[in-house]
Amino acid sequence: MPDLSHGDDVAAVNSLRSAVMRLSRRLKHQRVDESLSPTEMSVLGTLSLCGKATPGELARKEHVQPPSMTRIVALLEAKGLVRLEPHPEDRRQKVVTPTEQAEAMLEESRRKRNAFLATLVEGLDEDEWAKLRAAAPVLEKLAHL
Repeated sequence: MPDLSHGDDVAAVNSLRSAVMRLSRRLKHQRVDESLSPTEMSVLGTLSLCGKATPGELARKEHVQPPSMTRIVALLEAKGLVRLEPHPEDRRQKVVTPTEQAEAMLEESRRKRNAFLATLVEGLDEDEWAKLRAAAPVLEKLAHL
């Protein structure tokens, strides 16, 4: 466990935060559709991973309030990127699913962002690349805690 009263651990946490934020901002600029907000793209990405979800489930996964998610889903539906279907067990609820158009856009977005990262990685030496490959699962875990 990091000792945040220890200078080296504090510096490492600070460096990690700063690097992740900078890289995230740079990746956000590698967008395919400028009309979608980062939050809308994130919701589509979540739907792509889970297949379908209720607006309430999406709100929890995206760490936003349910009324905000209702507005986001309505915007995505108006753009033809999600479908709302009746919930199979609770007719008061809807299930949100991504459309083929959304899946195609996400795939193009992933391709573009992966190509951008691959270009950055070309600037690393073998040792740095090996460390980054080893760190990827740990960063993935942090992203989902």
